[in-house]
Amino acid sequence: MSRAPANPRDPLGWCIAIALGFWALTLIRLTIPTKPYFDEVHYLPAAREYLALDTFINREHPLVGKEIIALGMTLFGDNPFGWRIMSSIGGMLALFGAMRALWFATLSRFATIAYGILLITGFMLFIHSRIAMLDMFMVTFAALAYWQLAGALREPETGRWRLALAGIFLGLSIGAKWNSVPIAALAGAAFLVIRANAGRRRLLLSHRGLPVPGISLVEAGFWLGVVPLAVYTLTYLPGWFFAHGAIGTPSGSTNFFTFHLDALKLQESVIKKHPYMSRWWQWVFDIRSIWYLYEHVDGAQRGVVLIGNPLTMLLGLPALIWAAWAGFMKRNAAAAGVFLIYALSLGMWIVADKPVQFYYHYFLPSMALFAALALALNALRQRGHWIMAWTPLVLSVVVFVYFYPILSAARLSGKLAYVHWMWINVWR
Repeated sequence: MSRAPANPRDPLGWCIAIALGFWALTLIRLTIPTKPYFDEVHYLPAAREYLALDTFINREHPLVGKEIIALGMTLFGDNPFGWRIMSSIGGMLALFGAMRALWFATLSRFATIAYGILLITGFMLFIHSRIAMLDMFMVTFAALAYWQLAGALREPETGRWRLALAGIFLGLSIGAKWNSVPIAALAGAAFLVIRANAGRRRLLLSHRGLPVPGISLVEAGFWLGVVPLAVYTLTYLPGWFFAHGAIGTPSGSTNFFTFHLDALKLQESVIKKHPYMSRWWQWVFDIRSIWYLYEHVDGAQRGVVLIGNPLTMLLGLPALIWAAWAGFMKRNAAAAGVFLIYALSLGMWIVADKPVQFYYHYFLPSMALFAALALALNALRQRGHWIMAWTPLVLSVVVFVYFYPILSAARLSGKLAYVHWMWINVWR
């Protein structure tokens, strides 16, 4: 008799519990510092202007993230909780969406839960869930989009509405920050390549074959091309109604196209060296930090340093090499997808004409890096190496707990307390 087909249990309950637990963790000292810190000094004034529709400032970045920050301020007040609560919710949703994406991609409970642990303890997601910056919302909508894309591939009967949601989320992700443009384009390009390789006679109109049977290439192009662009355009609606500097006015930009040209010029015009500027290879090897906060504030010395978990950031590099091999040599679609997301999201910074770059640009690539590590650990587990699969997860939690005081603005012992955590001089 043939063996009964595998029917892995969906860890949905675990995904919900892990996401809610993470959210509770981000709420601890969310309002400390009680004053704006790091890039909040740029985005909070912009959010206030959106509420007043007075002067269109911070024009070099898209609007979605600042609109969401403004929503938090509307709901909870112009105070530290109102500034940061939406980032906290965004972090919870990003974690949940990322885990669900890996579940649909692999049907592996271990890989899904391991990915959640790695993201929580990887430093980047935690820190950006507690500060009013744009990067969190860009990652949130990207994770939600790829959850729906993976779900459409796994459950084609739900493909249409999942692709529609994916298109909306991709548009919102780009509308938060342009960093997600490469992985947004990857979604439609992957559909085209896979459908073409399926060998359908009517490439554009056939509803048969991978990646989502029942959806033609033309329809996929609508959901993954037209819809994201339409949603992105709609996110700029407030930009036309500012009292000063509105789009379509002499003091603003003459039209939507020239507005983007002006925004690009603003991005590329920042050439003055910054003490925290860095390059992509420093991000990869986790050898450049950014001190978001380090001062005596709210009655104590406190700090928030942006680095990656030094254990898992480095373990993720051989995992990425394995993902490339497994993906393209062994036809492991999940591994190939993770590697491509990493390569594209990091590659844009290798070629970008932006002289001043920062470590937080590695946030999106790190999401893929941790997915590769989760897949590699799952491969070890499947080969019977349980200790090797679980040890990095346990140690990642230990490292996170060790660094927690300078990730969460906790009360420190004094001005030189930071030295305790500075394992290498380039983190100082």
